[in-house]
Amino acid sequence: MTKRIKIFLYFPPEQTEKPLIHHLIKEYDLMINILQAEVKQGKRGKLTADFEGNDEALRNALTFLEGLGIKYKIFTKSIIWHEDKCIHCGACTAVCPSRALSMNPDDWSLSFNHDKCLLCELCIPACPVNAIDKDFSQ
Repeated sequence: MTKRIKIFLYFPPEQTEKPLIHHLIKEYDLMINILQAEVKQGKRGKLTADFEGNDEALRNALTFLEGLGIKYKIFTKSIIWHEDKCIHCGACTAVCPSRALSMNPDDWSLSFNHDKCLLCELCIPACPVNAIDKDFSQ
């Protein structure tokens, strides 16, 4: 069964020059959507991504990363946008680094793309009507 996880990776300096994402795709048959990355060659690396694959492939890929000294965190929460409370002011879009929250230019309504969300939570305090919350129920 195919599963998707949102994950944050922290690369030690010695791993920043290796094609790790390529290896994960080729060796573990994962689909990887990089949401945000900051890699400084020979220094460190941080990456937030969606990994999609079967349970065994995901487990094996995480074991592979651990063996290389790469630390990771799997996100277990999500952001909930309460559209019924939203006044579509766009304040949250100004702080959203991934543009998961965006304004439709045709009618100036707000939309939320869950797949693009980095779970940074910057939108929560930006919302003047508390229409955005964290969900820890997953």
